[in-house]
Amino acid sequence: MIRFIDVTFTHSDASEPLFKGISLHFAPGWTGLVGANGSGKTTLLRIAAGDLEPDSGRIFRKGVAALCHQRTDFRPDEWEHFRDAADAGAARIKGVLGILPDWWDRWDTLSHGERKRAQIAVALWQNFEMMLVDEPTNHLDAESGAMVRSALAAYHGIGILVSHDRDLLDNICGQIIFVEPPDVVAVSGNYTEALEQKRLAEENQRRQRQTARDELGKLQREASRRLAEASRSDRRRSKRDLHRNDADGRAKLDLARVTGKDAVAGNLARQLRGRVGQAEEKLGSIGFKKEYDLAYQIEGEKSSRDVLIRVERGRLPLGPSEWLEFPDLMVMPEDRIGVSGPNGSGKSSFIRYLLERLMLPPDRFVYLPQEIPIVEGEQLINDVRCLEPEMLGRVMSFVSCLGTRPERLLRGDMPSPGEIRKILLALGVAHKPHLIVMDEPTNHLDLPAVELLETALKSFPGALILVSHDSRFLAELSTVRWRFTRDKQTGARIEKS
Repeated sequence: MIRFIDVTFTHSDASEPLFKGISLHFAPGWTGLVGANGSGKTTLLRIAAGDLEPDSGRIFRKGVAALCHQRTDFRPDEWEHFRDAADAGAARIKGVLGILPDWWDRWDTLSHGERKRAQIAVALWQNFEMMLVDEPTNHLDAESGAMVRSALAAYHGIGILVSHDRDLLDNICGQIIFVEPPDVVAVSGNYTEALEQKRLAEENQRRQRQTARDELGKLQREASRRLAEASRSDRRRSKRDLHRNDADGRAKLDLARVTGKDAVAGNLARQLRGRVGQAEEKLGSIGFKKEYDLAYQIEGEKSSRDVLIRVERGRLPLGPSEWLEFPDLMVMPEDRIGVSGPNGSGKSSFIRYLLERLMLPPDRFVYLPQEIPIVEGEQLINDVRCLEPEMLGRVMSFVSCLGTRPERLLRGDMPSPGEIRKILLALGVAHKPHLIVMDEPTNHLDLPAVELLETALKSFPGALILVSHDSRFLAELSTVRWRFTRDKQTGARIEKS
């Protein structure tokens, strides 16, 4: 088991805790961690694994944990041992995840989806008591995603999963933890069930808060009325306006003070002030989630050129003995091209081939690669922090409208892969591009950000080339499809429709 008790964690260069006083329990079965980019899901996973130590609180672990990182830059530590393993478990895992013999010696040429399957295969083969996985279905086509879901579902230890894949979260998770720093909210059930429970709880909280706000307003109005009445009573009991020889008037005021009849309004006013204070405390005790109005229109332009890219029929090498065959293709100024196909069929290689033949200046197109190396990500955020105030404001406005609060990015924290992709896109669209090329744009993005990006791209007036395994995303945004296929006999090819 893994148990957090009153855990607080602060990044070394942050002034405020990321998590404060959180308590969690992870039992056998899969728990999904869900939250916005940069909310701390990966950090929470690393704390659970023992990679990071909390500031305070206690963490109990019983067993050994395998940690699968989000990135796939490097071979897993036990890759060679897994390659040479001849036990039944290794053979079964290789079969379930489609690990091919020629992968052992060509890690650098494997697609990111193939690397992810290999990473998960090694972790499952080690058969530790705990398995912690960060974004296991990133980069995966439908067939590979089904392989991973099947393999993870068969694991019987304690599993913690960071994912934006709704199907995966629904199919294997029995608990969902919504990561919303400085708090976390654990809800029983799969993602769909937990999201509905969370929605109902938040709706109830909003109703309670509105009721408390209405009650406070009513008390404040009544207190104001009674305070005015008490003020009038004070004036009635005052002798300042009486003539010094008005003995009858002074006697009546003295009698009113003794009997206390005119003091009732003042006492009631003081009592109401106390009730107003109690109502304010009650309103403050009801938590609420701040909601942001997120919307953005990408200010691109349609190119005046007749054609942006033209390639003649040909073949592109994908490896020592495999080729991608492609027909005559053109990209027009208003084309919205959706690119799909299985892992390893040459989609990313062909996109790079296209960009080498692009007839636009560098500042008139945006290219978002499938993965951004760590070093480039660090340099990117450093460059952003040095931008002129006007450009920095435009970039941060775009990032904010994709659901990420800019304040954290402007501190010393290293952005998550999803945040890096948002920043790179923001820098590009700030120059009003004619073409946006995105390789797996929904990878690493949280679910609300995917929907916001989809809405923003719909209104873009220039050309789009979108490579994605997200069929819903492509259906919403593309009018032309390039479908990549891969066959052992005929190799890889592109079909246009």
